[in-house]
Amino acid sequence: MANKRDYYEVLGVAKNASADELKKAYRKIAIKYHPDKNPDDKTAEDKFKEAAEAYEVLRDPDKRARYDRLGHAGVGGNGGFGGGGANMEDIFSHFSDIFGGGGGGGFDDMFGGRRGGGRRRTKGTNLRIKIKLSLEEIAKGVEKKIKIRRKLQAEGVTYKTCPQCNGSGQVQTAVNTMLGRMISTSTCPNCHGAGKIVDKRPPGADSAGLKEQEEVIDIKIPAGVSEGMQLSMSGKGHMPPGDGIPGDLLINIEEEEHEMLKREGSNIHYDLYISFPEAALGTSVQVPTVDGEVKIPIEAGIQSGKVLRLRGKGIPDIDGYGTGDQLIHVNVWTPQTLAKEERKTLEKWLKSDSFHPSPDGKDKSFFEKVREMFK
Repeated sequence: MANKRDYYEVLGVAKNASADELKKAYRKIAIKYHPDKNPDDKTAEDKFKEAAEAYEVLRDPDKRARYDRLGHAGVGGNGGFGGGGANMEDIFSHFSDIFGGGGGGGFDDMFGGRRGGGRRRTKGTNLRIKIKLSLEEIAKGVEKKIKIRRKLQAEGVTYKTCPQCNGSGQVQTAVNTMLGRMISTSTCPNCHGAGKIVDKRPPGADSAGLKEQEEVIDIKIPAGVSEGMQLSMSGKGHMPPGDGIPGDLLINIEEEEHEMLKREGSNIHYDLYISFPEAALGTSVQVPTVDGEVKIPIEAGIQSGKVLRLRGKGIPDIDGYGTGDQLIHVNVWTPQTLAKEERKTLEKWLKSDSFHPSPDGKDKSFFEKVREMFK
């Protein structure tokens, strides 16, 4: 994902581009690099797919908002086409508004009609799941085996050509207007665009010839994901009837709250409590991190509110831009109850100059500490 170009750069538009500007920019690139116009040109095909991926994200308000906030990671790093990228059938079926949709003087008519000839291949619906991850799993990345239930074509099902659309998946309606005879094209209501209907339905299959089945799959979660992020696996969603392509598996990330560590972006925060004698005399303590406990020294005379930094002990950036730090907030614990002898000892110390507050330039104010922490 770190090597991907910015989607706005791919389309050559500004980040505040309107939907119409996005569409025009994409159409221009798609015409230039269309595979039929550039046969056997791998570079042109790659640019065509890259533009399709960018447009798939930016034309959708929700995906665009996630991309603007989280970058490629917010849309699974692969636009709307899943982990395996897009093939030509995916692109033409996604963008019928750009490529014509089959019958109205559309984009592909410029190049001799729809690639592959005829009906669009329908795509099955997407399957959504949630995965909860610990902070340690997020920091290191993890591979999980999970069970999903998705609709697949039932064993023994057969299909036949839809009689209403003759297998095209679309129907045309003619309307006479004052401007002449107008023909509109819409998805066939009988087969829902599949071009086929069930001929033989085995027991347990639904009206589309599909049956819910359980499947165990491996999901690789990259390090650095965050709450609300959505990843996708191409082709692991529900199957459509007939010979269409399966939908995608959309994986929504949830973070489990850690008992002691608090995440903030790529950094991790930890509250360390030490006693007054430890603060005065200095000591060493064990501190939890996402990599296990580490031992750190506490210098004599440390003040409450001091922030210590463990560099590189935070969360990796999902796009590969380094790793955050762990910030340790030192809190000197003040006892709330004292024994009689302890109180007498402290009362003696009140008269000592060593225990009178005497901050110098090294002791930063609260606001300076906050400003430094977020540098």
